[in-house]
Amino acid sequence: MIRVVVADDHPIVRSGIVALLQAADDIDVVGQAADGAAAVSLVLAERPDVVLMDLRMPILDGDAATAEILATAPDVRVLILTTYESDDQILAAIEAGATGYLLKAAPESEILAGVRATARGETALAPSAAAALVRRTVGTVPTGPSLTPRELDVLRLVAQGNSNPAIGRVLFLSETTVKTHLGHVFEKLGVNDRTRAVTRAMELGLLP
Repeated sequence: MIRVVVADDHPIVRSGIVALLQAADDIDVVGQAADGAAAVSLVLAERPDVVLMDLRMPILDGDAATAEILATAPDVRVLILTTYESDDQILAAIEAGATGYLLKAAPESEILAGVRATARGETALAPSAAAALVRRTVGTVPTGPSLTPRELDVLRLVAQGNSNPAIGRVLFLSETTVKTHLGHVFEKLGVNDRTRAVTRAMELGLLP
């Protein structure tokens, strides 16, 4: 059996997803979460095979929740299931460690196949997600360090003089997640402190 946790803040949508999964003979839904923070706690308690994760959720969004889950439970696989398909959102989710990215409008058979593929460690991508990765690969993204939208959000607030707890309150992230994003920013920019990160980002045109 493939053990699955479903994370989605819309009760009706979440119920529909759960009903679809439970109707499959080889899938068992072991928990449901209505926000990203609850999803992290539930996954750490249940250790499912797959997390079906929405992107836009309160307290902790889907890409941040994905990063937190994989930082402590790297054996768990995350499949994004969302209505959003912009390049930035797709790339942020993939960079956070998601194994796949599907849209809620996909046929039910495609969603079930995606869960099974994700459980096997295979990548399940909607056509829009695959196209976004191709665009990244062929160089439509500017050369030099590339920060995710969330990393840029954090860095902008750092530039405004905000502390990590303050940034967490503004972005609805835990302080640990803020520190994780900053660590990624430091690594990508080749710096080791907040001030240099801001000045380096300005030099590269990542911040105004």
